[in-house]
Amino acid sequence: MRSVAKLIIVLAFGVGLLACTVGPDFRPPVVPAPGVWGPERTDVPSRTIAAEVDSEWWRSFNDPELTSLISRLAAQNLDLQSAAERVMQGRAQRQVVASQGLPNLDEQSQFTRTRQSPNGTVSLFTPAPGAPLQYNLWQNGLSASWELDLFGRIRRGVEAQDAATLASVENRRGIALSLLAELAQDYLQLRGVQAELAIVERNAQVAARNTVLVRNQFSNGVATTLDMAQARSQQATIAASVPPLRTLQAALINAIGLLLAEQPRALQAELTPRSAQPAVPLLVPVGLPGALVRRRPDVREAEARLHAATAQTGVAVAGFYPDVSLSGMGDLNGLKFVNAFSLPSGAFQIGPTLSIPLFEGGRLTGQLRLRRSEQREAAISFQKTVLQAWQEVDNALTAFAEAQQQRMQTAEATRQNQAALQAAQQRYAEGAADFLNVITSESQLLQSENSLANSDTEIATDLVALYRALGGGWQVADTAGAVDKAHWYDR
Repeated sequence: MRSVAKLIIVLAFGVGLLACTVGPDFRPPVVPAPGVWGPERTDVPSRTIAAEVDSEWWRSFNDPELTSLISRLAAQNLDLQSAAERVMQGRAQRQVVASQGLPNLDEQSQFTRTRQSPNGTVSLFTPAPGAPLQYNLWQNGLSASWELDLFGRIRRGVEAQDAATLASVENRRGIALSLLAELAQDYLQLRGVQAELAIVERNAQVAARNTVLVRNQFSNGVATTLDMAQARSQQATIAASVPPLRTLQAALINAIGLLLAEQPRALQAELTPRSAQPAVPLLVPVGLPGALVRRRPDVREAEARLHAATAQTGVAVAGFYPDVSLSGMGDLNGLKFVNAFSLPSGAFQIGPTLSIPLFEGGRLTGQLRLRRSEQREAAISFQKTVLQAWQEVDNALTAFAEAQQQRMQTAEATRQNQAALQAAQQRYAEGAADFLNVITSESQLLQSENSLANSDTEIATDLVALYRALGGGWQVADTAGAVDKAHWYDR
């Protein structure tokens, strides 16, 4: 028994020395990147610089409420919690795959009551004198097996699962990045809507004063019925624009609440009080194109999936090679309980097993072709992801700069419309023009003021889109723990 065990140990050690890992080894793809992000724009107030991207870019808006919302998002968002569960599933699956390369040990205990038919197979031979045809059998034994993974099939499988788990981690980070940007844009749009509400309410007050002025002039016989109707129409038109803005405000508050896993109207008391639109920073660090590949989660996820596909190709290659397993079995059995646990009742079986694939009907060849095709597809997907990432950054840079240019022109139009309204009001008071000029000037000023507020919102949201394209901010989700909340499935 001891000599057999020593033989098995020596055999396993020798096989371990001869073991190798077949199939292609993964090497991170080298991607040639442009040196800088296009020409530098110096004709806008907020300029981009080639410095390291801020991983907490939302703090550059200097808005405590936005910072508070994002800190809660990282801990409470349900999509992030689901993504975290997928990471846990990947790690559990890795343990399952890795277990195939470890020894397997099972214990079995059994009792059977047997009766042999005298007309069955027992009739072919002469039983011992006095041998009963009905008896009890007590068995208690151990069985063990160990696949030596001579050519690395299991090791490649573990490598593939490690890469797949890393892809799940990067997917969670990508979700975190998208959610951060979505929350920030919803919040900035909310402040923009509130700014528009303030503009409309201010113009509604002006329209109300104009109506009073025209009514007084009408009573004195100076204004006409047409002037009175136009004044009331202008007042009603401005008031009619308030309900849609309030509806949009409520929808944005609920959208933010959904991102934080809150019930509808849960954040209404917190977010309904108006606050100014946060100003964008004067300098925006955007890094270099070469660093984008290592920072964006979607690029890192695509690389991890390429790694997994490469390792799966190795698994398919290893399928063409022999498998060597060590197996053994030892048990104690007896017809009586007192004899079933004594050493003389022992039996064992031990030895190596060699399995060589000779003919599989094309299964192994087809599987290898499939894995190689999946590997090439993953490489193409990685290349496309990198190109798309660079394109998104370039588009976001252009949109951010052009939105600032548009804002400067809109600000000039607003100043001119303010001057035009003052002139129209003065000429109407002097009787040199009718009230239609005042109404037209008020409408143009209201439109330009709304456009100016929209421009501020667009600049801020374009900056968030730029940060999202640059891939910064997902780190907050790695450091935040899940909040302890009662879910509907726990009740």
